[in-house]
Amino acid sequence: MKFFSLSFLSALLLLISGCSALVGTKVKEPFSGKKYTSNAKYFRSTGNGVSTRDAVASSKADIEAKKDLAQQVTTTIQVVTDAYAQDVQGEHVDQAIERFETLAREITNTTIGDLRKLGEKKFLLDDGKYSVYVTYEIKKSAMFRFLKKKAKLDDKISPMARTQIINMCDSEIEKLEALD
Repeated sequence: MKFFSLSFLSALLLLISGCSALVGTKVKEPFSGKKYTSNAKYFRSTGNGVSTRDAVASSKADIEAKKDLAQQVTTTIQVVTDAYAQDVQGEHVDQAIERFETLAREITNTTIGDLRKLGEKKFLLDDGKYSVYVTYEIKKSAMFRFLKKKAKLDDKISPMARTQIINMCDSEIEKLEALD
């Protein structure tokens, strides 16, 4: 019995050590860590681009980081609208939520309000290619203020839907400012 358990333990250790070799060596990339991840107050993202031309590598990194931010904003908007729809009922709420989500998409597809570049690092790799890392952040409360401003100027929505959107934004801004 003792021989069986030692054999089993040896086989298990061999299996575990074999699996860890498949994972590889952990690499610390620029702009990794808690300081560069999203939290309750900020959306943050990092992008990486590689190319033989440094401008192309920078552009790729920029696009990747902004795409990640846009996905985070879209997810947050979905959560906000779902919660708002559960709290408030009525025909204008559906229109307001639909327009709110459309505004958010339009904003993230063009200019993201209060977008700040936290840093950029460029490396020349052994094969002659450039690797660029870039990191951005958006203050969540500033994004909701920007959405609110866009809603006030949007002539495609009814006054009631506009009021609902402004209420959603105000509610989120209030929650975020309570974190300060």
